[in-house]
Amino acid sequence: MTRAAGSGARRTSCPRCALPVLRQLVGRRAALDVTADDTRYTAAAAAALRTPDRLDWCVRTTKDGPDLRWADCHRRSAPCQHEHVVDHMCTAPQVPARPAAQRRTHRTTPVPTGQLTL
Repeated sequence: MTRAAGSGARRTSCPRCALPVLRQLVGRRAALDVTADDTRYTAAAAAALRTPDRLDWCVRTTKDGPDLRWADCHRRSAPCQHEHVVDHMCTAPQVPARPAAQRRTHRTTPVPTGQLTL
């Protein structure tokens, strides 16, 4: 992604399963490339879907559109009033890898060993 961190999420679709997702670089110092489902949840529902490999993100609406932020609102005593999204987990089948191209055999040069060719 070529967008600067903090410039908001863009709506796109997953190239494998075609579901709508939000993509954004989240963070100011070491930005994390986030791809999250575009399905909105409450903070409690998103926290229930969270796993060590699947984070949830707080969605703030700005003049430029949706903006994903770290969901550190779970630490507060009052529930977060913003919508949340969770990381995208693609369910499409794995795309088969292309077969490796056959290597061409290396031809020997018509010069004696040790002599350079130009």
